[in-house]
Amino acid sequence: MIENDHDHDKGLEHDLKILAQRTGRRQILQLMAGATLMPLVGCGAGAEEGIGGEGLLTEDGLASCATIPEETQGPYPGDGSNGPNALKLSGIVRSDIRSSIAGATGTAAGVLLTLKLTLVNSRQSCAPLSGYAIYLWQCDRDGKYSMYALPNQNYLRGVQETGSDGTVTFKTIFPGCYDGRVPHLHFEIYPSLAKATSASYKIKTSQIAFPLDVCKTVYSTTGYSVSQTNLSRVSFATDMVFRDGTSLQMASVTGSPTAGYIATLPVGISV
Repeated sequence: MIENDHDHDKGLEHDLKILAQRTGRRQILQLMAGATLMPLVGCGAGAEEGIGGEGLLTEDGLASCATIPEETQGPYPGDGSNGPNALKLSGIVRSDIRSSIAGATGTAAGVLLTLKLTLVNSRQSCAPLSGYAIYLWQCDRDGKYSMYALPNQNYLRGVQETGSDGTVTFKTIFPGCYDGRVPHLHFEIYPSLAKATSASYKIKTSQIAFPLDVCKTVYSTTGYSVSQTNLSRVSFATDMVFRDGTSLQMASVTGSPTAGYIATLPVGISV
């Protein structure tokens, strides 16, 4: 139900939520840039590298209720739209995606990363969306993708169904950095597990970014030397996907290389 346009007495938080539902993130941010809302926008050291450059207000406010941007799937989706289809593999519905499946052997080495995504409805005040399917894929610590540069492997790909709280959890490795892109993860959203069989049924494609200070720490560890070199040549300002901002796609990350990292991100879609 559309709220009354004349409800002027419910405060700034109410107004921002309504605005987020009715317009795109870039338009909102343009309005904020020239108004008295600027003190609310996150700034500081992270903004220099694109982190918070668009202003993550609060976890329950503008960013988490806005629709996550549609992004390119890239050349290595493994969803049947460009060659191989990992979604058809036996065992693809799984939480731990570090090893290959369906007769292929091999395990991706790297720093442990636990990724928690929460799927919410951006049209209904961040109501959790259960019963959807999220397909996640990424490169290994050398920046290579299974099923393409590594045709005999299918690791670092997996599907999970969102629970009653809209959440899925993947156990993976911290992604590497290939030349020309900042570190990222890819994902597609499907209306159900039954529909998560090919790209024809996806309803959303996007990418996840990581704070560069965390990336630099990870890449200083054993095995990430290629990614360390590649990262030194890129930035959010030059990245083809994230140069327009990362506030809705920047994961919150805690942990260490020895203990592993936990990354979380609310994912808003309009349904």
